[in-house]
Amino acid sequence: MEIKLGLKENWKQFTLLVIVNAFVGGMIGMERTIFPQFAGAEFGVASKTAILSFITAFGITKAITNYYTGRLANTFGRRNLLLFGWLLAIPIPFILMYAPNWNWVIFANMLLGISQGLTWSSTVLMKIDLVGEKDRGLAMGLNEFAGYVSVGLIAFLSGYVANKYGITPYPFYIGVVISITGFLLTFFFVNDTRAFVKKESITAEARQLKNVFIETTFKNKTLSTITQAGLVNNLNDGMIWGLLPIVLFSYHYNAHSIGIVAAIYPTVWGIGQLFTGKMSDVYSKKAMLFWGMFLQGVAILLIPVSSTFYMMVTISTILGLGTALVYPTFLSAIAAATSPNQRAESIGTFRLWRDLGYAFGAIISGVTADLFGINAALILIGAITITSSLIIKLRLPVTIAADKDCIEAEVVRLALQEHRKIQLIDVRTKEEFDEAHIPNALNIALNDLKSRIASLDKSCQFVTVCGKGGGRSTEAANLLKEFGYNAIWLCGGTKKWMNLAD
Repeated sequence: MEIKLGLKENWKQFTLLVIVNAFVGGMIGMERTIFPQFAGAEFGVASKTAILSFITAFGITKAITNYYTGRLANTFGRRNLLLFGWLLAIPIPFILMYAPNWNWVIFANMLLGISQGLTWSSTVLMKIDLVGEKDRGLAMGLNEFAGYVSVGLIAFLSGYVANKYGITPYPFYIGVVISITGFLLTFFFVNDTRAFVKKESITAEARQLKNVFIETTFKNKTLSTITQAGLVNNLNDGMIWGLLPIVLFSYHYNAHSIGIVAAIYPTVWGIGQLFTGKMSDVYSKKAMLFWGMFLQGVAILLIPVSSTFYMMVTISTILGLGTALVYPTFLSAIAAATSPNQRAESIGTFRLWRDLGYAFGAIISGVTADLFGINAALILIGAITITSSLIIKLRLPVTIAADKDCIEAEVVRLALQEHRKIQLIDVRTKEEFDEAHIPNALNIALNDLKSRIASLDKSCQFVTVCGKGGGRSTEAANLLKEFGYNAIWLCGGTKKWMNLAD
């Protein structure tokens, strides 16, 4: 079966993955509203730092898992990691229902972090694999829409159930249904997408990063700026997750009202991504990231001076809008700035730091709240978020795209083995070509290329070659592109190819 990239071409699998990710998000929604009350009522936990320890455990394990999911996805397959994530999710609601002490709750959230890292990261990668470059933002918008609308809906539902039937065990029955259904959908209907990565790699021109972790974290201006914003985004989300219900409880809101306010934020966040995902394919990613982080910061700073239900609903809505602007844009920008073969690892690194934000947010806000009060924690996190928006404004390039460069010999070899329509053109002189050349390469000297362009088959992917790469081969690739041909030059040239053969 011929593999074609695109959302329309793969809509059945894409739709299924959207549904699966809705179930993934539902597992977080189960805890979103009720946990601060759950900690106090069932285990007598009063310290803000202690209450937020479950978010710390979740954030650290999810972050580490995200990183290794990115590294392992190409080896073990996205689908297998997704299945394993669901297997880990199934016992979580049972542990929460029957936990004899708070340590078991922490353990359950460590499992949840691992499960979320495997399931959410896998569905993200699989959707990116399927759609190719054109609709990447839309794909991420639909993915995050499904996940976070589900977070909001299940947060509301668990709050409603807790208010009507008690804080435990009934809200956790929702998690039992979600985890088992998610596993069954994946097992019977989801297909792996590694073949789509190979397909895109053939024509991709992105430069290979020397060290994906270092470049994504610190060195690459585009990737590292996006990564810090992702960390801060989840830092404030971790604070909202843990402290907002406490703030509302202090205003004498019941579980139902807390559920409404807590649910609006992820629901607006999720629905908004139906629009912001596509916007990131069309409009400035830099502007969307700046305004998204700025709006989040302003909303958080408004919480200490607000108490009415309608004001809290407004703040929750602004938070959702701000997060909707950045969330699909993060992922589409990371994908755009990396090569297909390194995309999983780069996204994994980004998600490592992003989800460590949950832990940092929980620790910073918890300690600050215990020492100086909740309002001080809110002001601090709000200020950090606005600072992040200014870093984006000052450091992020206006145009976010991968550094276009050469294609690696290993990628070309693999494509040729799969009988892809690729033609290597050696642009050295005949004398140089006769000394040593790549098998089946066509010899057209650079000076003769322009006069012979018309004879070349435009349906081919052309790879230009010289001795060491980067000189004549670059000129040749650029010339072919000017005339409408799909061309890229070979990294390391003939010399590197021959060394690999040895």
